[in-house]
Order: sequence, then structure tokens, then C-alpha cells
Amino acid sequence: MNFKDIATVAGKPGLYKILKPTRSGVVLESMDDKKTKLVAGMAQRVSILSDISIYTLTEEGAEPLESVMKKIEAEYKGDTGVESTSPESELRAFLKSILPEFDDARVYTSDIKKLVTWYNIIRAAAPEVLQETSEEQKEA
Repeated sequence: MNFKDIATVAGKPGLYKILKPTRSGVVLESMDDKKTKLVAGMAQRVSILSDISIYTLTEEGAEPLESVMKKIEAEYKGDTGVESTSPESELRAFLKSILPEFDDARVYTSDIKKLVTWYNIIRAAAPEVLQETSEEQKEA
């Protein structure tokens, strides 16, 4: 599994594993313990995690969510010290430690809460996604 196989659905909490496409949408399975299946139609907004980025002040303007999550894993190994219920100042300090160049004006606290929640879900359900591949290690 990788970030292209994981999705989020607008208005629904948590993350979903993409099982297969259908004529009218896609079949998803929740990544929590319940493993509920859901058919997301064209009316629902489904976002693939590999397509999501965090705004930065760099020349590129954004950092892919995948690389941010891998930085969190490399630095914290699952113990981030923050929860999605942590105060705003702690959440912003956490993101600043991982991504110092994030755009403070365009990244909302709710985005950081989702980042922390999603990281914890992926860490529990699919930790192999957070491991750097041998190609990425050669580049570093």
C-alpha cells in the first residue's frame, strides 16, 4: 500500500483504503478497526492523499503530504507528543518543527489537526506507507 491507495472523503472522518473503482465512483474501506465499506459516488468529494500538499513559503509553494508524513515518522517514530485536541500553539509548533517553511497564514489549525489524526491512523493501520523506500534513501 502507498499514499495513492489511501483517500479521504469530505464530510466523513478518518481515512479510507481504495478497494476498486466502479462505474459511478469508487469502493472504499475505512482504515479503522470497523473496516466499514463505503461506495463514494460522483457527488462526494474524494481526495487521494498523494494529491494533497501543505502550503509553504518556498519557491514550489507547497510540500507534498507524503514527504511531510515521512519526515514526522523519521523524527518522531510515532510519538509526536501532540494530539488533534492539543492547543493551537502546540500544534503550530509541532508543524514548525517538521516543516519550518510552512505558510502560517494559509495553513489552518484544522489542517494541522487532520495531519496529526491521519498520521496516527496510517501509523496504526499501514505503517509500511511511512517507511522511506530504498530509492528515497539513496537521494537523501
